[in-house]
Order: sequence, then structure tokens, then C-alpha cells
Amino acid sequence: MPKPLIDHDGEVSDLGDAFFARAKRGRPALPPAAKKRRVNLMLDPDVAAELQERENSSAFVNALLREKLGL
Repeated sequence: MPKPLIDHDGEVSDLGDAFFARAKRGRPALPPAAKKRRVNLMLDPDVAAELQERENSSAFVNALLREKLGL
């Protein structure tokens, strides 16, 4: 069994060659049920302009739709 990377006191041990030989770049893929879906919508110009002004328009639209759909 490989040595744990975090000691009993919470300290991270040195990462050796064995760790980096198995390491993969990036984060693991999401399960299909958790993946977001791309949807194309036609929006009125004033609505599209307002959405472009927002920091995270996807999260904003998701929240509005959940509220209006009762989800």
C-alpha cells in the first residue's frame, strides 16, 4: 500500500517521482448527469445586452429559470 500523502498531523509529505509518474493534468471528468448542456436561444437585443453586462450570466439565467420553472 502506498504511503499516504498527508501525515497524521496534516502536513503534506514530499511528492516523489512515483506520484508524478501517475499524476494526470487537470481535474477528473464530471459524470454525465452533472455536465452542463449547451442550449442555443434567440434573445431580444436588450436582453442580450443586459446579460453581457453581468459577471456570470450563465449562473444568473440558471437561477432565474429554476425560480420560474419551480425547480
